[in-house]
Amino acid sequence: MPSTHTSLHYHAVFSTKNREPWFPPSIRPKLHAYLGGIVRGMDGVAHATGGVGDHVHVLFGLKATQTLADVMRELKADSSRWIKSDLDLKGFSWQEGYGAFTVGARELEQVRNYVLDQEEHHRKQSFQEEYVAMLKRGLVEYDEAYLW
Repeated sequence: MPSTHTSLHYHAVFSTKNREPWFPPSIRPKLHAYLGGIVRGMDGVAHATGGVGDHVHVLFGLKATQTLADVMRELKADSSRWIKSDLDLKGFSWQEGYGAFTVGARELEQVRNYVLDQEEHHRKQSFQEEYVAMLKRGLVEYDEAYLW
């Protein structure tokens, strides 16, 4: 086979430090667009970005040469600098770590809708409930003592 073909899609979730609500509805569209731009700037595919005041979801595709850890480090570092300077939120920082889950091509549209519908979703379920459910669905081992 003369070339490489991959379908590598991830649903990443990360929160603000101490899950403080830094993002009022008025700035979320700008933040979500910026996060998608970072992914595209790294030659990834930004399928969707969404979130609420204390956390974000990013659905993206990567090339085989890109590592998830490198993309996440750049995504959080670049966006943190931008949030502090362009949004003038000087004390802002992301919480350490993130959750990342693989997404099959057949599930992309369903997960995309989920990411884009975060405000409605969180009227019914807390971030904690959402995140634990994602860990369980993804068969991720975790210790509750290190989640919050």
